[in-house]
Amino acid sequence: MKFNCFFVTIVLLLGCVWNAAGQVVVGAARVDCYEPLLRGKRVALMSNHTGMVGERHVLDIMLEQKLNVVTIFSPEHGFRGSADAGEHVSSSVDPITGISITSLYGPGSAARLEQAMDSVDVIVCDIQDVGLRFYTYYCTMLQLMNAAAEHGKEFVVFDRPNPNGMYVDGPILDMKYQSGVGRLPIPVVHGMTLGELAQMILGEHWLKDDRSLQLTVVPCLNYTHATRYSLPVAPSPNLRTMRAIYLYPSTCLFEGTVVSLGRGTDWPFEVYGHPDYRDGAFSFTPRSVPGAKNPPLLDRLCHGVDLRSLPEEDIIAGGLDLQYIIDAYNRVGLGDKFFTSFFEKLIGRGDIRQMIEQGMSAEQIRATWAADVENFKNQRRPYLLYAE
Repeated sequence: MKFNCFFVTIVLLLGCVWNAAGQVVVGAARVDCYEPLLRGKRVALMSNHTGMVGERHVLDIMLEQKLNVVTIFSPEHGFRGSADAGEHVSSSVDPITGISITSLYGPGSAARLEQAMDSVDVIVCDIQDVGLRFYTYYCTMLQLMNAAAEHGKEFVVFDRPNPNGMYVDGPILDMKYQSGVGRLPIPVVHGMTLGELAQMILGEHWLKDDRSLQLTVVPCLNYTHATRYSLPVAPSPNLRTMRAIYLYPSTCLFEGTVVSLGRGTDWPFEVYGHPDYRDGAFSFTPRSVPGAKNPPLLDRLCHGVDLRSLPEEDIIAGGLDLQYIIDAYNRVGLGDKFFTSFFEKLIGRGDIRQMIEQGMSAEQIRATWAADVENFKNQRRPYLLYAE
């Protein structure tokens, strides 16, 4: 039987106490909503250091309610959020609670997940996403949704706001470039919360073998897609400021080039540069630091651009802005050697590199995905939980 996720959510809301104040209330704070759903069941929690409700972690709140959390699933960066991007994180035991942690990132994650499924009845996802197709937390959620569907387990999302949820931009992933940084045919900036995206995954039949799933979303209160939501906790080691989070759709694309985006400095994703960048008024040297142990261009003096003075409103209004990539491509002067094969996995299409090499402007290139963005907005509309 395929459950209607909207029906489940509406029924859930009818049994909850609504908060009339204007402050955003995350799903994890709504204990009265989810406690009855989880009581008497073996619970697996997928979360990390961002699963906070004020000063308390959702795990501590669940344990205080005597809910039977039997395992923790951890995504990229680990349960405490300190590992480098792409770093293998081993399974372990949480030293604070003694609950086993199953790492879902790195080699062997599928086997570890399969082994854990016999011991759980319901999987809870509570993690702070930033709304980008190449930000891997939603990939872990999708992996867990597929496992839950295969094994007949319930799936619950404690929803959190999307700090980039005010717009949609970027090309839709050509699935031949599907990878660990892109799992779904969605734009780079999809503008959805994880709860909304989970509903879309189910409704658009994106689960493996079109399996059914009992999905429940505990929505946020007092949130709309126009809400400007500042994250209380950095979602990963190198997204330290809201400016970095707003620049991330654009500057993360440097991961698919030879250019440094500031890993190994105090300003990751807010600067970019390369030793051969011409006429750069700003310079920096990437160093080995916690969260960036071996950054690109380690210990090399890079010249480039400092974006820290850009007004946040201008960054948001600019959306996914290819101008930074185009500027670096023109000033570094390496031709096609400027790009790596990872660029296509990030941008999601095979023709954008050629457009840049041919001298097309950022606005000309953006026009090539404008229709796809509008079609996606219409496609996602039935799954939205919050006003646009």
